[in-house]
Amino acid sequence: MQFEFSEDHAAIGGLARQIFSARASADALREVEDAGGFDAGLWQALAEADLLGVALPDSAGGAGMGMLGLVALLEEQGRRVAAVPLWSSIAGAALPLAEFGTDAQRRRWLPGFLEGSHVLTGAFEVGDGTGLAVRAEADGDGWALHGSLAAVPAADRAAAFVLPVRLPTGAPAVAVVPADAAGVTTTAVDVTSHESHAAVDLDGVAVTAADLLDGDGAHIVSWTLRRARVALAALAAGVCSEALAMTAAYTSERMQFGRALSTNQAVSVRAADTHLDAESIRLTACRAAWLMDAGREEEAEPAALVAKWWASRGGLRAVHATQHLHGGIGADVDYPIHRYFLRGRQIAFTLGSADAVAAELGAALA
Repeated sequence: MQFEFSEDHAAIGGLARQIFSARASADALREVEDAGGFDAGLWQALAEADLLGVALPDSAGGAGMGMLGLVALLEEQGRRVAAVPLWSSIAGAALPLAEFGTDAQRRRWLPGFLEGSHVLTGAFEVGDGTGLAVRAEADGDGWALHGSLAAVPAADRAAAFVLPVRLPTGAPAVAVVPADAAGVTTTAVDVTSHESHAAVDLDGVAVTAADLLDGDGAHIVSWTLRRARVALAALAAGVCSEALAMTAAYTSERMQFGRALSTNQAVSVRAADTHLDAESIRLTACRAAWLMDAGREEEAEPAALVAKWWASRGGLRAVHATQHLHGGIGADVDYPIHRYFLRGRQIAFTLGSADAVAAELGAALA
């Protein structure tokens, strides 16, 4: 594969960079976090620029730019740590709806999402469909859903959740559940990154076969998790790259004992290691996305795990390093670099820590 974006993908990144740079300043982010962690104005701006549908196929009303298009978008979001749930909404909800949804499901949920009038979010867990938190009990011609999810991105803002459930047979399925359905309760929770998240409780929520995505549930879960993990890696690539750029500028300007901090060998070596981590995240995310766009799903499974491992291990190492190289001011919660540290940690433990992902990768390779 080519490790540089095509002209079209680069154009997506350029447009996204303009929007995020204009609307996600440090002051704006602070206001959004204080108001619950969801930037409604930015969400609408992305919709008006047709960026919410960048990865969706033409048949679903999207731009047809695939996973590499999503990587280009999310890398720019990461550079500004913008507070919109793009990875969960696109990779965790809109893409599986476009791929596996019925015509009725797509007509109901995707146009409003693409227009920015409502939010969709995925509530997927680590694993291959076993040990699911939500169970479906037989109830007449359908099922009643019971269970709790601890922290779903933008759940208190969403119009619907796309979530895996365990059927009475033990097999997994994936349901589309309206957020205003009887028996659904959302409670806002504060997470490491201060982005909008909520606990979701389902108490007898009624669903029928018409609410399930069409296809084998285990396949849909693994298909979606692959894309969500690559989306997280793309976000991490942007977070780490921008955190390193900020650190390079700071250490070049900060004088100590008559010379810039960046001239100290220990500082430059640690910054170089951080660059390698950031590039490793970006390249592995691009490779996994390229395999998906090429239809090589069997190869994409381990590739997505590798990308998420780098986002978890290398990403966490990178944001620790950039914070440490800022010295004491790096721990100031009001200083910009601290926000990158928090976002990096959030990504590192979402959909599997480095050790958990490594165990999955070992099982997949075996």
